[in-house]
Amino acid sequence: MSVEQGNPPQPAAGDAGWERMDDANVRTNHEVILITGISGSGKSVALHALEDAGYFCVDNLPPELLRQFITLEHERFTHRIAVAVDVRTATSLPHLLPLIGELRREGVQVRPIFLDANNDALMRRFSETRRPHPLGSMPAGSDATRALADAIELERDLLADLRELSTVIDTSQLRPALLRSWMRSMVGARTSSLTLVFESFAYKHGVPLDADYVFDVRVLPNPHYVRELRPLTGRDAPVAHFLDQQPEVGEMLEQIRVFLERWLPAFENDQRSYLTVAVGCTGGQHRSVYSVQWLSKHFADRHATVVRHRELDARD
Repeated sequence: MSVEQGNPPQPAAGDAGWERMDDANVRTNHEVILITGISGSGKSVALHALEDAGYFCVDNLPPELLRQFITLEHERFTHRIAVAVDVRTATSLPHLLPLIGELRREGVQVRPIFLDANNDALMRRFSETRRPHPLGSMPAGSDATRALADAIELERDLLADLRELSTVIDTSQLRPALLRSWMRSMVGARTSSLTLVFESFAYKHGVPLDADYVFDVRVLPNPHYVRELRPLTGRDAPVAHFLDQQPEVGEMLEQIRVFLERWLPAFENDQRSYLTVAVGCTGGQHRSVYSVQWLSKHFADRHATVVRHRELDARD
Protein backbone atom coordinates (compact mmCIF):
# COMPACT_ATOMS: atom_id res chain seq x y z
CA MET A 1 0.00 0.00 0.00
CA SER A 2 1.65 3.23 -1.10
CA VAL A 3 0.99 6.70 0.23
CA GLU A 4 1.42 9.81 -1.90
CA GLN A 5 3.00 12.72 -0.03
CA GLY A 6 0.30 15.07 1.22
CA ASN A 7 -2.44 12.55 0.48
CA PRO A 8 -3.09 10.37 3.55
CA PRO A 9 -4.37 6.82 2.98
CA GLN A 10 -8.09 6.34 3.13
CA PRO A 11 -9.55 3.69 5.45
CA ALA A 12 -11.35 0.75 4.00
CA ALA A 13 -15.11 1.05 4.10
CA GLY A 14 -16.47 0.18 7.50
CA ASP A 15 -13.04 -0.18 9.08
CA ALA A 16 -12.66 3.40 10.39
CA GLY A 17 -9.00 3.26 9.48
CA TRP A 18 -8.03 0.33 11.68
CA GLU A 19 -6.98 -2.03 8.89
CA ARG A 20 -3.47 -3.46 9.16
CA MET A 21 -1.09 -1.86 6.71
CA ASP A 22 1.82 -3.55 5.00
CA ASP A 23 4.79 -3.91 7.39
CA ALA A 24 7.05 -2.31 4.79
CA ASN A 25 5.33 0.99 5.53
CA VAL A 26 6.09 0.85 9.25
CA ARG A 27 9.82 0.85 9.92
CA THR A 28 11.61 -0.07 13.10
CA ASN A 29 13.35 3.31 13.22
CA HIS A 30 10.06 5.07 13.84
CA GLU A 31 9.64 6.58 17.29
CA VAL A 32 6.22 7.77 18.39
CA ILE A 33 5.79 9.54 21.71
CA LEU A 34 2.13 9.33 22.68
CA ILE A 35 1.23 12.10 25.15
CA THR A 36 -1.94 11.43 27.10
CA GLY A 37 -3.24 12.23 30.53
CA ILE A 38 -5.70 14.11 32.67
CA SER A 39 -6.92 17.49 31.45
CA GLY A 40 -5.00 20.25 33.21
CA SER A 41 -1.95 18.07 33.89
CA GLY A 42 0.32 19.82 31.37
CA LYS A 43 -0.03 18.00 28.04
CA SER A 44 0.41 21.22 26.05
CA VAL A 45 3.61 22.05 27.94
CA ALA A 46 4.93 18.53 27.35
CA LEU A 47 4.13 18.66 23.64
CA HIS A 48 5.88 22.02 23.25
CA ALA A 49 8.96 20.57 24.98
CA LEU A 50 9.05 17.71 22.49
CA GLU A 51 8.62 20.13 19.61
CA ASP A 52 11.64 22.06 20.89
CA ALA A 53 13.53 18.75 21.05
CA GLY A 54 12.99 18.15 17.34
CA TYR A 55 9.83 16.06 17.30
CA PHE A 56 7.07 16.60 14.74
CA CYS A 57 4.07 17.19 17.01
CA VAL A 58 0.32 16.94 16.52
CA ASP A 59 -2.23 17.80 19.19
CA ASN A 60 -5.49 15.94 19.70
CA LEU A 61 -5.11 13.55 16.77
CA PRO A 62 -8.08 11.15 16.61
CA PRO A 63 -6.74 7.64 17.35
CA GLU A 64 -8.36 6.35 14.14
CA LEU A 65 -5.84 8.41 12.16
CA LEU A 66 -2.72 7.41 14.08
CA ARG A 67 -1.64 4.58 11.79
CA GLN A 68 -2.16 6.64 8.64
CA PHE A 69 -0.32 9.56 10.17
CA ILE A 70 2.72 7.42 11.05
CA THR A 71 2.81 5.97 7.53
CA LEU A 72 2.49 9.41 5.95
CA GLU A 73 5.32 10.82 8.04
CA HIS A 74 7.48 7.82 7.11
CA GLU A 75 7.05 8.81 3.48
CA ARG A 76 8.25 12.28 4.48
CA PHE A 77 11.26 10.77 6.31
CA THR A 78 10.00 11.99 9.68
CA HIS A 79 11.09 9.47 12.32
CA ARG A 80 10.52 11.36 15.59
CA ILE A 81 6.82 11.95 16.09
CA ALA A 82 4.87 13.11 19.13
CA VAL A 83 1.09 12.89 19.25
CA ALA A 84 -1.23 14.16 21.97
CA VAL A 85 -4.42 12.17 22.51
CA ASP A 86 -6.92 13.08 25.20
CA VAL A 87 -10.41 12.47 26.46
CA ARG A 88 -11.94 14.70 23.78
CA THR A 89 -11.75 11.63 21.53
CA ALA A 90 -13.21 9.39 24.23
CA THR A 91 -15.33 7.33 21.83
CA SER A 92 -12.15 6.18 20.05
CA LEU A 93 -10.06 5.42 23.13
CA PRO A 94 -11.11 1.73 23.40
CA HIS A 95 -9.41 1.17 20.01
CA LEU A 96 -6.18 2.89 21.06
CA LEU A 97 -4.83 0.17 23.37
CA PRO A 98 -4.96 -2.68 20.81
CA LEU A 99 -3.56 -0.33 18.18
CA ILE A 100 -0.52 0.41 20.34
CA GLY A 101 0.11 -3.33 20.64
CA GLU A 102 -0.22 -3.83 16.88
CA LEU A 103 2.19 -1.00 16.09
CA ARG A 104 4.77 -2.33 18.54
CA ARG A 105 4.59 -5.79 16.99
CA GLU A 106 5.20 -4.18 13.61
CA GLY A 107 8.36 -2.51 14.91
CA VAL A 108 7.14 1.00 15.73
CA GLN A 109 8.60 2.30 18.99
CA VAL A 110 5.44 3.62 20.64
CA ARG A 111 6.17 5.23 24.01
CA PRO A 112 2.99 6.34 25.83
CA ILE A 113 3.59 9.02 28.49
CA PHE A 114 0.66 9.80 30.79
CA LEU A 115 0.59 13.12 32.64
CA ASP A 116 -1.29 13.08 35.91
CA ALA A 117 -1.86 15.36 38.90
CA ASN A 118 -3.75 15.17 42.14
CA ASN A 119 -7.26 16.59 42.34
CA ASP A 120 -6.24 19.62 44.40
CA ALA A 121 -3.72 20.70 41.77
CA LEU A 122 -6.19 20.15 38.92
CA MET A 123 -8.96 22.08 40.68
CA ARG A 124 -6.58 24.96 41.32
CA ARG A 125 -5.39 25.08 37.71
CA PHE A 126 -8.89 25.09 36.26
CA SER A 127 -9.84 27.81 38.72
CA GLU A 128 -6.84 29.95 37.77
CA THR A 129 -7.26 29.59 34.01
CA ARG A 130 -11.09 29.69 34.11
CA ARG A 131 -11.15 27.16 31.30
CA PRO A 132 -13.97 24.58 31.26
CA HIS A 133 -13.19 20.90 31.67
CA PRO A 134 -13.75 19.03 28.36
CA LEU A 135 -16.16 16.67 30.10
CA GLY A 136 -17.76 19.38 32.22
CA SER A 137 -21.48 20.02 32.04
CA MET A 138 -23.06 22.15 34.70
CA PRO A 139 -26.85 22.06 34.88
CA ALA A 140 -28.55 25.19 36.13
CA GLY A 141 -28.34 25.53 39.89
CA SER A 142 -25.50 23.00 40.28
CA ASP A 143 -22.34 23.60 42.27
CA ALA A 144 -19.42 24.50 39.97
CA THR A 145 -16.78 22.93 42.23
CA ARG A 146 -18.71 19.69 42.54
CA ALA A 147 -19.31 19.57 38.77
CA LEU A 148 -15.58 19.99 38.09
CA ALA A 149 -14.66 17.29 40.62
CA ASP A 150 -17.14 14.90 39.00
CA ALA A 151 -15.71 15.63 35.54
CA ILE A 152 -12.18 14.90 36.76
CA GLU A 153 -13.23 11.59 38.28
CA LEU A 154 -15.09 10.61 35.10
CA GLU A 155 -11.98 11.38 33.08
CA ARG A 156 -9.85 9.23 35.40
CA ASP A 157 -12.22 6.31 34.84
CA LEU A 158 -12.16 6.72 31.06
CA LEU A 159 -8.36 6.85 30.92
CA ALA A 160 -7.57 4.23 33.58
CA ASP A 161 -6.57 1.47 31.14
CA LEU A 162 -4.40 3.85 29.12
CA ARG A 163 -2.69 5.07 32.29
CA GLU A 164 -1.87 1.49 33.23
CA LEU A 165 -0.05 1.00 29.92
CA SER A 166 1.91 4.27 30.10
CA THR A 167 4.83 5.87 31.84
CA VAL A 168 3.26 8.26 34.35
CA ILE A 169 4.61 11.70 35.24
CA ASP A 170 3.08 13.36 38.28
CA THR A 171 2.91 17.10 37.57
CA SER A 172 1.13 18.08 40.79
CA GLN A 173 4.10 20.08 42.08
CA LEU A 174 5.92 20.83 38.82
CA ARG A 175 6.32 24.28 37.34
CA PRO A 176 6.03 24.33 33.52
CA ALA A 177 9.79 24.88 33.15
CA LEU A 178 10.53 21.83 35.29
CA LEU A 179 8.04 19.67 33.37
CA ARG A 180 9.74 20.69 30.12
CA SER A 181 13.10 19.70 31.60
CA TRP A 182 11.78 16.32 32.79
CA MET A 183 10.25 15.62 29.38
CA ARG A 184 13.54 16.30 27.64
CA SER A 185 15.28 13.94 30.06
CA MET A 186 12.71 11.20 29.48
CA VAL A 187 12.92 11.23 25.69
CA GLY A 188 16.68 11.76 25.76
CA ALA A 189 17.34 8.45 27.58
CA ARG A 190 17.13 6.07 24.63
CA THR A 191 20.15 3.82 25.04
CA SER A 192 18.29 0.81 26.38
CA SER A 193 14.92 -0.89 26.03
CA LEU A 194 14.07 -0.08 29.66
CA THR A 195 14.87 3.29 31.20
CA LEU A 196 15.12 3.47 34.99
CA VAL A 197 13.82 6.69 36.53
CA PHE A 198 15.03 7.28 40.09
CA GLU A 199 13.12 10.01 41.90
CA SER A 200 13.61 11.40 45.40
CA PHE A 201 10.74 13.07 47.23
CA ALA A 202 9.55 14.36 50.60
CA TYR A 203 6.78 12.45 52.32
CA LYS A 204 5.48 15.70 53.79
CA HIS A 205 4.56 16.76 50.24
CA GLY A 206 2.99 13.46 49.25
CA VAL A 207 4.02 10.29 47.41
CA PRO A 208 4.57 10.77 43.63
CA LEU A 209 1.70 9.49 41.52
CA ASP A 210 4.14 8.28 38.87
CA ALA A 211 6.03 5.79 41.04
CA ASP A 212 6.07 2.09 40.15
CA TYR A 213 7.98 1.28 43.34
CA VAL A 214 8.20 3.42 46.49
CA PHE A 215 10.88 2.91 49.15
CA ASP A 216 10.78 4.68 52.50
CA VAL A 217 14.20 5.59 53.92
CA ARG A 218 12.93 7.66 56.88
CA VAL A 219 14.16 4.94 59.25
CA LEU A 220 17.78 5.72 58.33
CA PRO A 221 20.00 8.15 60.30
CA ASN A 222 19.08 11.72 59.38
CA PRO A 223 21.84 14.22 58.48
CA HIS A 224 19.36 17.00 59.26
CA TYR A 225 20.26 16.61 62.92
CA VAL A 226 23.94 17.26 62.26
CA ARG A 227 24.26 21.05 62.31
CA GLU A 228 26.92 21.41 59.64
CA LEU A 229 25.07 19.00 57.31
CA ARG A 230 21.61 20.55 57.67
CA PRO A 231 21.91 23.12 54.84
CA LEU A 232 23.53 20.61 52.47
CA THR A 233 21.87 17.95 50.30
CA GLY A 234 22.41 14.29 49.51
CA ARG A 235 24.43 15.34 46.47
CA ASP A 236 27.10 16.98 48.64
CA ALA A 237 30.20 15.02 49.63
CA PRO A 238 29.94 15.62 53.42
CA VAL A 239 26.40 14.24 53.50
CA ALA A 240 27.39 11.28 51.33
CA HIS A 241 30.35 10.57 53.62
CA PHE A 242 28.12 10.70 56.70
CA LEU A 243 25.62 8.25 55.21
CA ASP A 244 28.37 6.01 53.87
CA GLN A 245 29.48 5.50 57.48
CA GLN A 246 26.07 4.20 58.60
CA PRO A 247 25.90 0.39 58.16
CA GLU A 248 22.10 0.32 57.90
CA VAL A 249 22.18 2.73 54.95
CA GLY A 250 24.36 0.44 52.87
CA GLU A 251 22.32 -2.58 53.94
CA MET A 252 19.00 -1.06 52.89
CA LEU A 253 20.28 0.24 49.55
CA GLU A 254 21.91 -3.07 48.74
CA GLN A 255 18.62 -4.86 49.43
CA ILE A 256 16.77 -2.42 47.14
CA ARG A 257 19.39 -2.99 44.45
CA VAL A 258 19.04 -6.78 44.68
CA PHE A 259 15.25 -6.53 44.56
CA LEU A 260 15.32 -4.38 41.42
CA GLU A 261 17.90 -6.61 39.76
CA ARG A 262 15.64 -9.60 40.35
CA TRP A 263 12.56 -8.05 38.73
CA LEU A 264 13.97 -5.84 35.96
CA PRO A 265 13.97 -8.68 33.38
CA ALA A 266 10.24 -9.16 33.98
CA PHE A 267 9.57 -5.50 33.24
CA GLU A 268 11.70 -5.68 30.10
CA ASN A 269 9.81 -8.77 28.94
CA ASP A 270 6.58 -6.85 29.53
CA GLN A 271 7.82 -4.27 26.98
CA ARG A 272 7.92 -1.49 29.53
CA SER A 273 9.75 1.65 28.40
CA TYR A 274 10.26 3.15 31.86
CA LEU A 275 10.31 2.00 35.45
CA THR A 276 10.03 4.74 38.06
CA VAL A 277 11.58 4.02 41.46
CA ALA A 278 10.73 6.65 44.07
CA VAL A 279 12.67 6.98 47.31
CA GLY A 280 11.27 9.18 50.04
CA CYS A 281 12.43 10.73 53.28
CA THR A 282 10.98 13.45 55.47
CA GLY A 283 12.19 16.54 53.63
CA GLY A 284 13.43 15.16 50.31
CA GLN A 285 16.85 16.75 50.87
CA HIS A 286 19.34 14.30 52.38
CA ARG A 287 18.60 10.58 52.65
CA SER A 288 16.31 10.15 49.66
CA VAL A 289 18.57 12.26 47.44
CA TYR A 290 21.65 10.27 48.46
CA SER A 291 19.78 6.99 47.89
CA VAL A 292 18.70 7.99 44.40
CA GLN A 293 22.24 9.04 43.51
CA TRP A 294 23.59 5.72 44.87
CA LEU A 295 21.04 3.59 42.99
CA SER A 296 21.42 5.42 39.69
CA LYS A 297 25.19 5.02 39.87
CA HIS A 298 24.87 1.27 40.41
CA PHE A 299 22.49 0.75 37.47
CA ALA A 300 23.93 3.26 34.99
CA ASP A 301 26.42 0.81 33.45
CA ARG A 302 23.65 -1.55 32.30
CA HIS A 303 20.55 0.63 31.86
CA ALA A 304 19.62 4.09 30.71
CA THR A 305 18.89 6.06 33.88
CA VAL A 306 17.15 9.34 34.62
CA VAL A 307 17.59 11.07 37.99
CA ARG A 308 14.92 13.38 39.38
CA HIS A 309 14.90 15.14 42.74
CA ARG A 310 11.38 16.45 43.10
CA GLU A 311 11.95 18.84 45.98
CA LEU A 312 15.45 19.98 44.98
CA ASP A 313 14.50 20.45 41.33
CA ALA A 314 11.58 22.63 42.39
CA ARG A 315 14.02 25.01 44.13
CA ASP A 316 16.38 25.41 41.17
